[in-house]
Amino acid sequence: MAFWPLVRTFQLSLHEDNLFGGGYVGEFVGFENYVALLSGARDSILGSPFISLGQPFESAVIVTLIFTIVSVSLETIVGFGQALVLDQDFRGRRWVRVAIIIPWAVPIAIQGMIFYLIFQPGIGFGARLMQDLGVFTATPLINSVDSLIIIIIADVWKTSAFMALLILAGLQSIDRTLYKVGQVSGASRWQQFKYITFPLVLPTLLVAMLFRTIDAMRVFGIVETVSDCSTIPTLSCLVVTTFTAGRYGTSAAVAFITAAIVGVVALVYIVRYADMG
Repeated sequence: MAFWPLVRTFQLSLHEDNLFGGGYVGEFVGFENYVALLSGARDSILGSPFISLGQPFESAVIVTLIFTIVSVSLETIVGFGQALVLDQDFRGRRWVRVAIIIPWAVPIAIQGMIFYLIFQPGIGFGARLMQDLGVFTATPLINSVDSLIIIIIADVWKTSAFMALLILAGLQSIDRTLYKVGQVSGASRWQQFKYITFPLVLPTLLVAMLFRTIDAMRVFGIVETVSDCSTIPTLSCLVVTTFTAGRYGTSAAVAFITAAIVGVVALVYIVRYADMG
């Protein structure tokens, strides 16, 4: 079930776009679609560069990587902080957990509309605040850099709870007697965190980051609801827009490249996790 869709996608990617024929694909062209994508020959069709160092915030590959790296890094930091708080025993901890989980439960369409209204000039407070700080332009929702920042903020707001819950599970599996031994040995809180908490929770942290990285590489819904794919051209956006336009060969090639990148990233995490074992 997992292998066949990849094989079928790769098979479709080896055929030309069949815009006027009766079937999904045209003639067999080998790796022509891949060469055209990587060389920039399909940029006019895609509506934005597939990969371009000169236009990083208009390039689908680079925008996707920037979003993934920044959002997953921030979610890991925020989620780790939330997990450390929730791991403590204090009154009202149950209600704090519920409050942290609520954003994660919000559907993507509603999440997107919330942040669209927050950063809509003349309606929400976000656009005005960021403009006063000199960060945003007058039209943030149609500016590539501004919109990318907005969807990163929206993604961190929603999915930090996911990271927090997974990391919390790792924290609560740590033997508490280790901290007592550390206290008896005169270890400070920082030393306890450095030599006990972090090493023991690191395997769980890597699994959480793997899940979030894979999900971030496939970002689409929040882009469409907050801005649009022409403003923030992620890889998943290109897959959807080219498929909708009937360019199935190109769409399959973009999809397979996306799957290959996700596979490489997952392999790095898995190898790192195996080294720890």
